[in-house]
Amino acid sequence: MAAALQHRGAGRGRRRTRPMSEINVTPFVDVMLVLLIVFMVTAPLLTVGVPVDLPKTKAQALSQEREPLSVTIRKGGRIYLQNVPVGEDELLAKLGAIAQNGADQQILVRGDRSVDYGRVMEVMGLLSAAGYTKIGLVTDTVRPKPQPDEKE
Repeated sequence: MAAALQHRGAGRGRRRTRPMSEINVTPFVDVMLVLLIVFMVTAPLLTVGVPVDLPKTKAQALSQEREPLSVTIRKGGRIYLQNVPVGEDELLAKLGAIAQNGADQQILVRGDRSVDYGRVMEVMGLLSAAGYTKIGLVTDTVRPKPQPDEKE
């Protein structure tokens, strides 16, 4: 009889629990919120800081190995080098100071849509006369309108 009591007593303390089959999503939500905040903070920093209404074209974007310098012409003809306003007379001096490759540096000219074409050409002429040969114009791409399905 003693053996029967010991056997019954030894099994009472051990109960089998079923494994939990629920997924804990709290760490996943925490990671997603951190990523959301990081992208919200960094996204505005990825664009050049001078707001310009660029003309629209159907041309494809060019691939680039290095970050080009940006010369922006806003409404009223005001010139910016990267994000800093500069006068026409000091543009070349400041450009020469920050150009890593000298006259071989790629320079992108961003002209507002409302700026006179002649003003954009004046700035490009200044850059060209200073010996810069890799000068490009920046435009926005036109998104093609979806064509309605034609039924025959």
